[in-house]
Amino acid sequence: MSFQRYNWGSQILNLEGLIVTEEMLTPQPISRQLNDQISLAKGLIEIAKEKKNVQFSWDLSSQISKLQVLLSDAATTETTLTTADSQIAIRDMELLIYQAQQLDYDTATTIMRLKDYVQNLEHQTSSVTEKSSKYGQIAAEAIPRILYCLGVRLTIEWFKNSKFRIKKSRDHQVAEKLVDNDLYHFCVFSDNILATSVVVNSTALNAKDPNLMVFHLVTDEVNYAPMIAWFSMNSFNGLTIEVQKFEDFHWLNASYVPVLKQLQDSETQNYYFSGTKDDGKTPIKYRNPKYLSMLNHLRFYIPQVFPALEKVVFLDDDVVVQKDLSPLFSVDLNGNVNGAVETCMERFHRYHKYLNFSHPLIRIHFDPDACGWAFGMNVFDLVEWRRRNVTGIYHYWQEKNIDRTLWKLGTLPPGLLAFYGLTEPLDPSWHVLGFGYTTVDPLLIEKGAVLHFNGNSKPWLKIGKQKYKPMWEKYIDYTHPILQECSVY
Repeated sequence: MSFQRYNWGSQILNLEGLIVTEEMLTPQPISRQLNDQISLAKGLIEIAKEKKNVQFSWDLSSQISKLQVLLSDAATTETTLTTADSQIAIRDMELLIYQAQQLDYDTATTIMRLKDYVQNLEHQTSSVTEKSSKYGQIAAEAIPRILYCLGVRLTIEWFKNSKFRIKKSRDHQVAEKLVDNDLYHFCVFSDNILATSVVVNSTALNAKDPNLMVFHLVTDEVNYAPMIAWFSMNSFNGLTIEVQKFEDFHWLNASYVPVLKQLQDSETQNYYFSGTKDDGKTPIKYRNPKYLSMLNHLRFYIPQVFPALEKVVFLDDDVVVQKDLSPLFSVDLNGNVNGAVETCMERFHRYHKYLNFSHPLIRIHFDPDACGWAFGMNVFDLVEWRRRNVTGIYHYWQEKNIDRTLWKLGTLPPGLLAFYGLTEPLDPSWHVLGFGYTTVDPLLIEKGAVLHFNGNSKPWLKIGKQKYKPMWEKYIDYTHPILQECSVY
């Protein structure tokens, strides 16, 4: 490593025999130069350790600490490093680097050691990122205490107040609205009472005429009673609300539904619930048992769930509505079944991102560059759905994927297959995604009708993004006695 006299296009200074340019000592590049020296010195430390030169390794470490203190002080005091502050530190480190040359710590070796050092850091970072992803997934799957409390408290209300059951069985006017195709019908499939309440409440408060809207809620047996109790004891601006549990759908059985059949398969159970089949090679997000949840797959059976309806808007339970959604029922789907917002930008979120195109069944039947779209706010023409037998198409692909070789993750891939060629693109402002994992353009937020907290950072969790939580929380009445009892705040 030889030190030569370079002309950097600026005045050259001589600091006790070391060649340093004025440009190098101007305020802006000083911190960068110190960081570069620190990086180089760390590589030299690794070489010194290999050569068992303990003293030199210690000298380098000591000087690195001095440089780090300089940088830290400048950052905490919000001051700019000056030439006077850094001149001695730069000189001392340059002397050590020069000494390394005399010890035959050549440049090539240093570069190789630095490369190894960087690769080691990258490996550590990758490991931390993977662990972070796993812990985030676990946090997202866990049931928060407040939601558990809410379910228990509402179940008690259900058993204490027979009026909830009487109201459900005797309201003939409501029954007529549930099958009236002149009204606007929405459906939500969820076991999360608080999240579902936000979807319904935000839709009602932003609707021009909520009396024309009907919400069909489907949950499981555990949450059925508390769900009815909640939506019976609260008013939602005139909306009509129906609550069902999927266990009452007698047609929903293993002989008809591939997912239920797969749940009985021991290999499938091991894959999703024990993770013993591939030594942990498959990322945790692909092994989430929620992807076998009937509430998750019920979206493919909407015509069977609501046999009298002709058109519905499907909403996930992690959305917030901030515009009137009634115009969606006037959107021309041009003979298609599914109205959805496309998610492809350049080559992102196209079919090849979700499906295994090395498999001949996928490669032969689908275009890898076809544009993906989003579940979470969808307009479904149920007349066309039945005519095209979309549920049958879904069954076909779900059965072909019993070994998970066509796709691995969730309900979107089979949705892309079932609605292939049957999806009408909607204006992107109808459905804005990303609030559960990324930063969203404020202009998109302002224009968006439905804001989707897709991702792990749900707004009802502690890991939810603080900057977006207020958009969700504004539709919760924190003064409600039951919410206060469960410390929902």
